[in-house]
Amino acid sequence: SFFWEEIMLTVLLNVILMLVYMSFGFGLCKFKKAEPTHAKTLSSLLVYILSPIMILNSFIQMEYSHETLLDIGLFFIVSLGIQICFFLILFLILRKKYSDPKYRILTVSSVLGNVGFFGLPIITGLYPESPVVACYSAIYVMSMNLLVFTMGVFLITNNKKYVSIKSAILNPTTLSILVSLPLFIFNFDFPVFIDNTLDVLAKMVTPVCMIVLGMRLSTVSFKALFSRPFVYVSCLMKLVVFPLFAYLCVVFLPLSDVFKASIFVLSAAPSGAIIVSLAEIHECEQELSANVVLMTTLLSVLTLPLLILIL
Repeated sequence: SFFWEEIMLTVLLNVILMLVYMSFGFGLCKFKKAEPTHAKTLSSLLVYILSPIMILNSFIQMEYSHETLLDIGLFFIVSLGIQICFFLILFLILRKKYSDPKYRILTVSSVLGNVGFFGLPIITGLYPESPVVACYSAIYVMSMNLLVFTMGVFLITNNKKYVSIKSAILNPTTLSILVSLPLFIFNFDFPVFIDNTLDVLAKMVTPVCMIVLGMRLSTVSFKALFSRPFVYVSCLMKLVVFPLFAYLCVVFLPLSDVFKASIFVLSAAPSGAIIVSLAEIHECEQELSANVVLMTTLLSVLTLPLLILIL
């Protein structure tokens, strides 16, 4: 149908855009204008500056109402619960193999997705008359990022010292949420020039994410990329198993169709570049992380439209 073709085109255009951004980082390193080691600096910029600004910007762009606050609060709880449950399931299944870091990357990449930059245009394309889906996307990012500095960092480092109340609260994502919520509730308006500046910085997250990935991929053999079976296992988990699990968690609950579809589609987004950023910062399976993010992004052009047919 025309509707399905339109969604397919939306997914395809997003994949192409991601690849263009990646080509910038790839080209810089290949033509010796940058070093792959520079990716670590850009990753820190992304995690500690740009991503928190993106969260703040998403909040101040939303129109406040009591119903909206309750709805997005419920979405936060449900999306966070689904991710934690899947993390725990994989942990119980794979924990004896965690001495091999590739299984820890498999666990992280199966849950943490490119929700804000890939899932958002898909879900807004599906429901153009429901502006709340953009809020859902922002809330999903927040629930996911809450896990990044706890479960995500623990799994990547395999070090329990990173799991603490302090690390859960005193991280850029949580702090940006604590700042953003009052601004949203009280409909605070920044001066126009500040609003514009935040918007520009928030829009930098996607290209910087992909440039980091491209820089990392400049050191990778593409023959090895497509011939490494473990990458395909990660793709299957993130693009098929996890979204189906998420949908089963909500399909029988008394929630709106838009709510359920948003959980499903956003969970089906490819693995997020935040995985590459964390792998770079903590020096754990950087190549595998980059391979998984690239392959899930490429294969999502096939899986997302097929999964949407379930709705």
